[in-house]
Amino acid sequence: MWLKNLFDRVGGVILFILLFPLLLIIGSLIKIEDGGKIFFLQKRLGKDKKIFKIYKFRTMKENAPDIRLADGSTFNSDDDPRVTKIGKFLRRTSLDELAQIINVIKGDMSFIGPRPDLPDHLKLYEGEEFKKLLVKPGITGYAQVNGRNDLPWKERFKYDIYYAENWSILLDIKIIIKTVSIIFTGKGVNRENV
Repeated sequence: MWLKNLFDRVGGVILFILLFPLLLIIGSLIKIEDGGKIFFLQKRLGKDKKIFKIYKFRTMKENAPDIRLADGSTFNSDDDPRVTKIGKFLRRTSLDELAQIINVIKGDMSFIGPRPDLPDHLKLYEGEEFKKLLVKPGITGYAQVNGRNDLPWKERFKYDIYYAENWSILLDIKIIIKTVSIIFTGKGVNRENV
């Protein structure tokens, strides 16, 4: 696992430098559209129940209400009026997630791992689901390449548990390859109901 951590830190710095012009353009477009904050910061649940602040490029209008589905997951829709014009593009292409490179550099996240839940969700965990917290959360993960937001929140746990129990470099490579494919197709970005 030390090799994965080294790859994350070094890779994160290199990727941040390489993508800095793109990150600057994204931030500028967000600022130009409505003058609001560039980043959306939110507390999330990390490895060993550690709470950290996740970075995302802001895709919603300032002070937009938080709407949740019955299973506690985030409401997503192609025609969500809370989402800005640039936000729709960022979500469709997953570019809003690029800001999480900052979390990878800081050591809160990995490139590959289970998506981090809200701290309040911890009280909804049952049995083996706590195994999800044995590894660092990731920008992309096994559940994301096997259904993404199409899967109900509780169903994503089986993929997260599998990843935590079966992590390998080969599995990470497979997830990266599938992630690239999903980004280009936009499959599973939005799920409007349970």
